[in-house]
Order: sequence, then C-alpha cells, then structure tokens
Amino acid sequence: MDPVQLQNLVTGLAVVLLSVAAIGGAVVLVGEARVRSQRRARFTAPGGGDNPIAARGEVRIFGHAVAGLKRLGQQAAVSDPSKVSDVRMRLMRAGFFNRDAAVYYLGARAISLALATIGTVLLLPFALKGGGMGPITLAMTLALIALLGPDRVLAMRQKDRELEYTDGFPDLLDLLVASVEAGLSLDAAVSRVCEELARRYPRLTIHLRMLTLELRAGKSRKDAWSTFADRLGIDDARALATMLRQAEDMGTSLGETLSIFSNDMRQKRMLRAEEKALALPVKLTLPLILFIFPCLLGVLLLPAVFRLMQTFSGAGPAG
Repeated sequence: MDPVQLQNLVTGLAVVLLSVAAIGGAVVLVGEARVRSQRRARFTAPGGGDNPIAARGEVRIFGHAVAGLKRLGQQAAVSDPSKVSDVRMRLMRAGFFNRDAAVYYLGARAISLALATIGTVLLLPFALKGGGMGPITLAMTLALIALLGPDRVLAMRQKDRELEYTDGFPDLLDLLVASVEAGLSLDAAVSRVCEELARRYPRLTIHLRMLTLELRAGKSRKDAWSTFADRLGIDDARALATMLRQAEDMGTSLGETLSIFSNDMRQKRMLRAEEKALALPVKLTLPLILFIFPCLLGVLLLPAVFRLMQTFSGAGPAG
C-alpha cells in the first residue's frame, strides 16, 4: 500500500469515527431537548398535554438510539454506582436537569471509549508496518478525546454558569433584602426575585424556581437552601445557606442578616473587579511585546536605516 492510499484510509477512518461520535452526542442533546420541550409544554400549554402525533414521530426517529444509549448507561451505572450521584450533581451544575441525564452521560462516555478503542486497534497494524507518526498521532488523539472530552465539556459548561451565578448573586441578595424589608416572607421573597431576575440571569432563575418548588413541596428551609447551594457550586451560595441556617437556629432578624450579607457580597464583587483591573497591565505586557513593540520599532528605525543605506551606497539624499 503506497503512502497516498494509507493517508486516504486513515483520513476516512478518522472521519467515520468522528461522525459516529458526533451522532452519539447529537442523540444525547436531542433527548435532553425533547425532555425540556415537554416540560415547557406542561407549564405553558393549556391542559399540559403533549401532541401525540409529534410524540410518536419523535419516538420513531430517535427512540431506538436513545433507548440503546440509555441501556448502555444503565449498565455502566450498575457496574459503578458510587459515581452516579457525583456525575448527576456535576451534570446539574452544567445545566442538565433531566432525571436520566447521568445515565445518558455514562452511555455516551462508554460509546466514546469503545470507538476510541476500535480506532486504536484498527490503526495499530498501519503503525507497525511503518506508516509513520500519522496513525499513532490519530490513535492518541482519539484516546484523549474519549478520556478527557466529556469531562472537559462538563467543566467548561460548569465554569460558564458559575461565572453567571457569581455575578448575579449580589443582585439576588439586594432584591431579597428589599423584599424582606417590604414585609414579605423569605419564601415569598424568593418567588418575587425569580420574576425580577428572569431576563438578566436566566440560569440562576432556574435554580431559584427549583428552590421555590422544593419549599412548596414541604422540604425544610435549611435542607432546601443547602441543596440550592450544592446545585450552584459556588462559595457565596454555601455561605448564604449557612447564614440562613444559623439565623433560623439563633432567632436573629432575617432582614438585618441579609442586609449585612448583601453588603459583604457587594464588596467582594468590587474587590474582584479591582483585582481584574490591576491584573490587566500584566496581561497586556506579552501582546505589547509581541505585536505593538515590533511595529513601533519598525516605524522608528526604518527611515533611519534607509537614509544610512543611501549614505553608504554613495547615492546621497536628493537635492
């Protein structure tokens, strides 16, 4: 087999494996989108019913693939049940609230590992026959994508949401203080804050609505706020849950406690902004050296270099 055919074979194999992985990820996303659309339909549509014709069409298209992925994920969950709760919490922090999200995630990760293993086995003969570093590099890339890709995606989504939660938490506390001082209870204040923050911080509002539903379902305030803090995964939420628990145990004024905590959160936000502003000159040093300084150096030195070249060549300046 000549090098051109080997390169075409490796390229085709890579395209096939990446396509299958993309299809698996698309199946997971479609299943999550379907569950979300059905949930929104229950809250928005009169009667809360779903369209049976559309539902049957979706089942015909995606039912078998989603069911197979779910069965694979259930087998992975049974084989390692200790990690299911941790995976479920990570998925909730990344924005996947479906009850079966952990099962789908474990199934998708198992499929990606299987595809990476198959690709490595298929590429191994070409590497042993002296195919160069191409098959080895491709196999290593597939292995890294299968091992680190799903966790990396979750970490990126979680970090993006944590930034929004951190930015919106001082506003949340200010609105809570205003609502409590206006005479509302803490539970009613949370419901009111949900309406005010829906446009600016939609992801944070989702967690607040879940907190409201848990409180209405009869869950204790301490447990509901602790679960809320675990879902957000930020230190400010944990501190708020601890403060509310201590205020309830000691019988202190809730409005005064929230006001002090809100001022503290506002000062922390200003300190974070000042820290970023002070770090900006240091971060700009490398771009200045690499891009702006050579341009300035060229603008300043090129005319002098040109006149020196004219002088030493004997041409001299005109006139």
